[in-house]
Amino acid sequence: MYDLASKCSVLLAKDFVHNAFTVILNKETRNSRSLYVEMNQTMISIHPRLKVSQMYNFSSTEESCKVLDKSLEKNTTNSRRETNKIEISNQNGVSLSCDFQYDLCTVTLAGWHHGISAGLFGTNDNEAGNDWTLPNGSFTDNMQEFTQSWQVNKCSLVPKREKPCPITAKQNICKVFFEEPHSLLR
Repeated sequence: MYDLASKCSVLLAKDFVHNAFTVILNKETRNSRSLYVEMNQTMISIHPRLKVSQMYNFSSTEESCKVLDKSLEKNTTNSRRETNKIEISNQNGVSLSCDFQYDLCTVTLAGWHHGISAGLFGTNDNEAGNDWTLPNGSFTDNMQEFTQSWQVNKCSLVPKREKPCPITAKQNICKVFFEEPHSLLR
């Protein structure tokens, strides 16, 4: 357990072999953070302090920006929303649960993700000695170097204003790819 020194968006965990999931901790305005979760062509943005979640489906051609207030129908990513909790899972054995009352989120991976993921959460191979692996495969024992190595965007001292959900599906997809803080194409 450690304090996150970075004020930037950072990669918490990603499946680097099958690309089954990605979890990014985003820096938002006013020192708040949000979680970006991607599974099965679906992106879910969770804002714990605001108790709000939004879903974007990359494979859909119609408007897909929704507040998750009930299970998503006919989707390979399952979600359940209760008053103070949201749970997201997929058929590949990845699940994420956020309890808004306690500002606590957990990520659980099934055994077949053993050793194929990396990020600030470590390598998921039950070897404590390599949990501080950098993206280039080298190791560090320096917290700042470790945290900075997993940043997914450049930091800005000027906070950005959040835009409302786009009106059309094309605007929605463009926003996700080119405007969201987690996007590598930004």
